[in-house]
Amino acid sequence: MPTGELDELRAVVRDYLTATSPSETVRKLMATETGYDEASWRQMAGELGLHGIGVPERWGGAGAGMAELAVVFQEMGRALLCSPFFATIAMAAQAILASGDDAAAEEFIAGFVDGSATATLILNGRLGAWDPGAVTLRADRSGGAYRVHGEAPLVIDGHTADVILAAANTEAGISLLAIRAGSEGVRRTPLAGLDRTRKFARLEFGGVRAALIGPEGAAANFLAHTSDLAIVALTAEQVGAAQRCLDMAVDYAKQRIQFGRPIGSFQAIKHRCADMLVQVEGALSAVTHAAEVAHTDDLAATASVAKMVCSEAFLHVALDNMRIHGGIGFTWEHDAHLFVRRAKATQLIFGDPDYHAQRLATLVSATKGPT
Repeated sequence: MPTGELDELRAVVRDYLTATSPSETVRKLMATETGYDEASWRQMAGELGLHGIGVPERWGGAGAGMAELAVVFQEMGRALLCSPFFATIAMAAQAILASGDDAAAEEFIAGFVDGSATATLILNGRLGAWDPGAVTLRADRSGGAYRVHGEAPLVIDGHTADVILAAANTEAGISLLAIRAGSEGVRRTPLAGLDRTRKFARLEFGGVRAALIGPEGAAANFLAHTSDLAIVALTAEQVGAAQRCLDMAVDYAKQRIQFGRPIGSFQAIKHRCADMLVQVEGALSAVTHAAEVAHTDDLAATASVAKMVCSEAFLHVALDNMRIHGGIGFTWEHDAHLFVRRAKATQLIFGDPDYHAQRLATLVSATKGPT
């Protein structure tokens, strides 16, 4: 999509979220058990068509790519949107598409696109970086059906998802299985996390019936790809939120008067805001490049670069925004506090910066070969 069209998409999404996800609404929704507004969820799918971005036209989507989806996530991060959009579209839908299972896509994707269903994806039990050795769920096959056993202690939107996709160990290797949330043998417990604008749950499976997605034992490779796509979406969200923190800090620095002048006229505040801008621009560049190469062999490395850069930039900018606001920024009543919590939580999801630095070093070494 040309730059002008991306700007139009950004404007539409921002206008919508400005109207439907102000601070008051965010605080109201994060205090609920479900954590999102169902009417807004359906409106985003129907009137705006956001759920179809990143989904091929053959499955009812818009046929756009990760560049467009990254713009949407930037605006959602900016608004601290309370929604299962990330779990449903960036995780579950992408896993089904990556599996190459047309029957599964036909069964599930339409419901995600039209907003009639939500979903989540369990890569491993604790939302860490993708690692086949960290898959703890297991599935047995009996009479043509699969039964899933085990526990996933930390699942994004796991308490409300209509469809649960789970990586599980089977006789043939790691497989992806689909579980209907209302099935017998599923126990879901909502959890209170650091970032209350995004909900988590512990899921327990006691021999619940599940359907295979993709070839049995072949999920490790396409779930690695799915994880990297989810990382790009998450980092886009981080960039949007970081930009919002920068905007908040600059606006406050212009308005807050001390010693008869705006605090933004003080050199220390100017330097801090300039440093925040550098952090945001660097993070935006990393995300933009990762989105551009999302379906190439460069995805793994660029996703790790983006996760390192954006996680550190977002936390840095969120903390500086809090500091510029002074004492009020540290209170629960001020929105700066919410962005710091989101920054720390997203820093840990799918691997922290140290993990991705190590992963990047390994990828680079493998590319160069022995010396």
